Amino acid sequence: MRLNDLLLTMGLSATLCLSTEATASEKRTPNFVFVLSDDIAQGDLGCYGQTQIQTPRLDQMAGEGTRFLQAYCGTSVCAPSRASFFTGLHSGHCPIRGNYEVPPEGQLPLPTETVTIAEVAKSAGYATATFGKWGMGFFDTSGSPARQGVDHFFGYNCQRHAHSYFPTYLFNDDIPFALPGNDGQSVGETYAQELIQRDMISWLRSHAHEPFFLFYAITLPHGRHEIDDYGIYKDKPWTPKQKAYAAQVTRVDTDMGELMDTLRDLGIAQNTLVLFSGDNGSSFHPESEIGKRFDQASNGLRGYKRGMYEGALRQAALAWWPGTVPAGRVDDQPWAFWDLLPTFVELAHAAPPAGYETDGHSLVRYLEGGPAPNRPYFYWELHLGNRPVQATRFGRWKAVRNGIDRPVELYDLSLDPGESTDLAGREPEQVERANAIFQEAHRLDSNWPLDRRTDEHTESAKKAWETKRRRDREHWVPPHARPFPTD
Repeated sequence: MRLNDLLLTMGLSATLCLSTEATASEKRTPNFVFVLSDDIAQGDLGCYGQTQIQTPRLDQMAGEGTRFLQAYCGTSVCAPSRASFFTGLHSGHCPIRGNYEVPPEGQLPLPTETVTIAEVAKSAGYATATFGKWGMGFFDTSGSPARQGVDHFFGYNCQRHAHSYFPTYLFNDDIPFALPGNDGQSVGETYAQELIQRDMISWLRSHAHEPFFLFYAITLPHGRHEIDDYGIYKDKPWTPKQKAYAAQVTRVDTDMGELMDTLRDLGIAQNTLVLFSGDNGSSFHPESEIGKRFDQASNGLRGYKRGMYEGALRQAALAWWPGTVPAGRVDDQPWAFWDLLPTFVELAHAAPPAGYETDGHSLVRYLEGGPAPNRPYFYWELHLGNRPVQATRFGRWKAVRNGIDRPVELYDLSLDPGESTDLAGREPEQVERANAIFQEAHRLDSNWPLDRRTDEHTESAKKAWETKRRRDREHWVPPHARPFPTD
């Protein structure tokens, strides 16, 4: 073979090899990152109109991706909202439908038979991790992260424990380690969010070469409102609580910026879908110390955390996937947390394990710029105290029932997004439809009757909080806790 022909052949071979490598890279299933910031609201972010709290990186994320105006949480408090995402089920079918505290530590566990998004990810060959607040079962139960498809966990297992940002201990997988200089009751030396963020970035870097599923349940800005540094808000003429809250939100923003920068540095941003959201809508009464200072209800929606009105169920939500999710898009079509599991199933080309079910619809085409999927209705319920509450949205209609013994309220969201005018008396057919949905969407579950809280639930919560208060007084650390890792 002549030299020129040899060089030509070598060049063609190299080109073919590079082309094959590029094709393989392009065909790699996308990474999936869901960041759930506890209690953050639309009104906290600059891209939704906030003017006093600075969120430049989340605003950048919105500009480079899509911002949603009618994204719905699983329901309007912590554990059941997370569980709705993790199981792909709305709160009439999800095994977790309220905050069910269990002694001595943890919450009501996800059952063994429940198929979770992490289990689906593992079935598709993904590495899986969860960081921050778990709250779906302690390590010796069926709800342990390791028993629900999570390869690596770092943070708080129990949401009662997560009320302190300077706790006496955290968990690395199921191993507790003591945090120096903390008493769990005040601002101490070791800020939990710093450690959680650091471990998340480290895990991300070590798994960049393979498909991964990452669930980051950031505890900020949930109360208690503690932070190690007020930062740019130190000299504001605000209360300490207001300064801390603003600093917490900006810390979320900074950490999200580091996450996106890391994806870019690793060269995998264009192969990674990142979704950012809050676990409920506004968290504060409009006239409260924080609600009033930061005008969280500026979107004109009614209600806040623990309720069933739009202000409690719509939350901040952004999607970012350079080259796939349209940049600068602002969309007002509705979707909900339980849609994310079937979305991941489609993206990952997964064959879910036996027992898989979902109330959701894939959002893949929608995230790419198409229309949101059609569905007969959305449904929520929430179990707090002795009067569980329900809501449904079907078309332009929204129905709320604040207890099974209360009348159905009906609102036309197309004309009245603030839910100010109850049309139940004028629209009996729509009320009948709402009642039918309430009956259809609620699957009977002995833990979650609609007419009361069970005696078992009440007793469990009582014992759990007694244990929490005793441990707080003692500055308790698990006796088998390891020393704080120094590397």
